[in-house]
Amino acid sequence: QPQLVESGGGLVHPGGSLRLTCEASGLSLHYYAMTWFRQAPGKEREGVSCISSAGSNTVYADSVKGRFAISRDNAKNTVYLQMNSLEPEDTAVYYCAAAVGPLCTYYTSRIGSWGQGTQVTVSS
Repeated sequence: QPQLVESGGGLVHPGGSLRLTCEASGLSLHYYAMTWFRQAPGKEREGVSCISSAGSNTVYADSVKGRFAISRDNAKNTVYLQMNSLEPEDTAVYYCAAAVGPLCTYYTSRIGSWGQGTQVTVSS
């Protein structure tokens, strides 16, 4: 399984933007669908977005549709989450995760590896 390192989180005002980056080592991400999860204090971890191994299919939670965009660059072994029009409700720790296969999943039982998480705080 690949090792994943996230970056790009921070503090932003409502309406602002951030781009999260997940870089992999150990194994090529070419083989794996990639999912972004988030977890706010006191809440369950939820799937935010997923992209299939070849990038041909993407999935978004209803709460972020039209605001977030997932992408990947398999040549760079990197996955991105562009977050626009951020809202306070988006505040959470965001995790990238590699699925065990090429198809998108929000099932944590089908996740092979996790990043360490990066904090996103949206506040005025």
